Amino acid sequence: MTLASVLGQPRAIDALQAALRGGAVHHAYLFAGPEGVGKELAAVGLAQALTCPERPDVGCGTCASCLRVARGLHPDVTWVMPDEERVARGLAGRSDFTGTPSRELRVEQIRDLQERLALRGLESKRKVAIVVSAQTMNVQAQNAFLKTLEEPPSGTTLILVASAMDKLLPTIRSRCSKVHFGPLPVALVAKRVQEERELDAATAELAAVMAGGSLGRAMALDVDALAQRKDVVQAFESLRGEDAVGLLRFAEAHGGSREDAEGALELLVLWTRDVALARAGMEEGLANRDLKDLAVEVASRTSEATLHRRHALLEGARAAIARNGAPRLQLERMLIELFTEAAR
Repeated sequence: MTLASVLGQPRAIDALQAALRGGAVHHAYLFAGPEGVGKELAAVGLAQALTCPERPDVGCGTCASCLRVARGLHPDVTWVMPDEERVARGLAGRSDFTGTPSRELRVEQIRDLQERLALRGLESKRKVAIVVSAQTMNVQAQNAFLKTLEEPPSGTTLILVASAMDKLLPTIRSRCSKVHFGPLPVALVAKRVQEERELDAATAELAAVMAGGSLGRAMALDVDALAQRKDVVQAFESLRGEDAVGLLRFAEAHGGSREDAEGALELLVLWTRDVALARAGMEEGLANRDLKDLAVEVASRTSEATLHRRHALLEGARAAIARNGAPRLQLERMLIELFTEAAR
């Protein structure tokens, strides 16, 4: 694993390699873009290039130093991520925490990072910090981190990996060199998915399209859920404001857990985008290509303003659930507001 092996992000990787060649590495980087498109792999590659004794400023990917960076074991490369993410990656157990593992990066974690960065490097002249899901830093954590950005320890490179750059304070964004990562080409994602998950070509392409150019999401997509998405979309489009029971039943069916609700909302956000594309006559860009006829039919009876409102309500419900709102209740509120207004 080196910077050169990160696929599908030529502009981002070229910019980082140019900075390394020119000795112009910034003290802080913000890697911004969708989930699962190579941001974290690039952070690992940059950390390897900055600490590799065999190929300085390039990284060999095979020496003991590079291998430890890739495994998260290098003493001069510090990883910071939310507790829930650590549990999901098998780096910690739920029993390691007194309460529910936090989905946020807390101020205590930033203070621990600052203490580590204040120490001298053990093996490398440069220390690196990789902050995963940086957008989850709460306000106190961001304010604490700002001090490190304003007065960075010498020989330190900070790499913030964020999927929602706008959730970071403007003062943090302005002090970082921003490197943008876009969605991966569908063909690239489909090829990797087909090879690694041993799926047929049609299913792999559908997974790639549904994942929106995110290899990570495509790898994690439930194949059975891909087939069930038709039922979700068709049930959603059959809802009517005068049928309150139908609205509540939909919320009950998809609000049993946070994961179920977030999955349904994510699908409906993507479906709303498809309808908007169909309304603009751009059917070739549909994610749900096998639902083209339905997208065109819905587009013919749905105004642009209604689609904007639908998108805002779906995203609002998703954000509320992410803030620990009750999944079923948030779905009920969203559906009632959306369809009762439309029925008037």
